[in-house]
Amino acid sequence: MGSDRDAAFTRREALTTLALGGAAIVTGCAGTARVAAPPTQPTSTTGDRTMTIPTALAGNHTVVPLPFAAGSLNGLSERMITSHHENNYGGAVRNLNRVEQELSQITTDTPPFVVAALRDRELTFRNSKTLHEAYFANLGGDGRRSGAIETALGHAYGTTARWEQHMRATGMGLGGGSGWALLVFELDTGALRTVSSGNHTQVLATSVPLLVLDMYEHSYQMDFGAAVARYLDAFFANVNWDEVNRRLERAQRMSAVLRGVAG
Repeated sequence: MGSDRDAAFTRREALTTLALGGAAIVTGCAGTARVAAPPTQPTSTTGDRTMTIPTALAGNHTVVPLPFAAGSLNGLSERMITSHHENNYGGAVRNLNRVEQELSQITTDTPPFVVAALRDRELTFRNSKTLHEAYFANLGGDGRRSGAIETALGHAYGTTARWEQHMRATGMGLGGGSGWALLVFELDTGALRTVSSGNHTQVLATSVPLLVLDMYEHSYQMDFGAAVARYLDAFFANVNWDEVNRRLERAQRMSAVLRGVAG
């Protein structure tokens, strides 16, 4: 067990990370190291003023490659996965970059309604980027649940089959509309929750996504039309539960630090 000073520092680190927002935590969901060195702060000149553009709004996000071959999934076509990744996810990344660049130019003279609109778009595109990365990263498996997540789901829902009923029902409820079905770990309680998120902007505070299911029509319409249940069958057949277990382990460590129970 480390010293009290070490424990305090670790807790400060965790709280700082949490303060950055759920998206900052979830970024690691894709299972690929992609933390770049902070970019040099660019400047732009407006009249006689030189304005430093914050690195938080650098607009330099890049598309993360698929962690599997696009044509390798069982029941989800290469054409649909490629379109989803390049157009919907890729579009969110490109739009986020443009919004960040616009936000970097705001001043005290910028009309509040312009700032409000940009902030709304920033949240939409940032969460879309994050959730899409987590979605693609939890595909590419054989769909067989095992490990710590199997135990945790059984404890939370009685049986893992009962949890899957909840997850499928959540997905079906979003069918034909837009949103996400999520299995999340709530950091402040240490509990598993099954939740839905609409329009990229609804999240459960202090939660970390463990399993992300895209229920926007672009994720299934090309292969299944309106047959949402068939898409859910294909999704569950391709879940990478090793990735879900990795996320669970990370979330449990973070939760223990935040709740002051880390050893």
